[in-house]
Amino acid sequence: MEVKTKAVVLRCVPYADNRQVIDLFTEECGRVQFACRMAKTARGKLKRQLFQPLTLLNVAFDYRPRLSLQRMRDVSIYRPYTQIPYNMEKLGIAMFVAEFLTYATRNEQRNDALFNYIEQCLTWLDTDTGHFANFHLVFMIRIARFLGLMPNVDDYTPGCYFDLRNACFAAIRPLHNDYLQPQQAQHFLNLIRMDYKTMHLYKLTRNERNECAEVILQFYRLHVPGFPELKSLDVLKQLFV
Repeated sequence: MEVKTKAVVLRCVPYADNRQVIDLFTEECGRVQFACRMAKTARGKLKRQLFQPLTLLNVAFDYRPRLSLQRMRDVSIYRPYTQIPYNMEKLGIAMFVAEFLTYATRNEQRNDALFNYIEQCLTWLDTDTGHFANFHLVFMIRIARFLGLMPNVDDYTPGCYFDLRNACFAAIRPLHNDYLQPQQAQHFLNLIRMDYKTMHLYKLTRNERNECAEVILQFYRLHVPGFPELKSLDVLKQLFV
């Protein structure tokens, strides 16, 4: 079946002689892996620069569900970035988001709402000229809704705990160790309520921001099978003041 779709690049891994395995999240088919031979000349279509993490592409391929690696027929950039590749802070966020999505969407099938959300968020990050230091926190929290993992906030009352395993607020301390103390739970509720329009109002220090990222990633490790420690987090921790 011939498929023409928009896609976002998640990662590009060397495979064999001048070949790369490309992980894409596509609008039409969800997660798809491709085995691609990179062009050695200017005339070739499959150039390495097209497959930088989070590049927004138009791709065409013959989709064969039984194959683990698809073959790409055509590719082009459909929305070039103007800031992300040239702004070190935005590039650091982008590398982290790409690694996060690689594992958070590992088994994701077609999900139009999720794809549109990712596209809109990346466009916002590329064009924003204001305060975007909390972008990755908002992104990770809000994407949970599209993955069916959004925490339940209806049971929140001042002084309660947040149960990371069951994704809910609890008046009584959970019997396991995966929970947040009341003060942390209040901060987590604030994270859930943040969006891109209001996130600049939350003045976080670098340490507070990094602690928030750790808590959110712990939540994903509890709810997404095989979700690992992210290597790019160490770089992200050094950004912003």
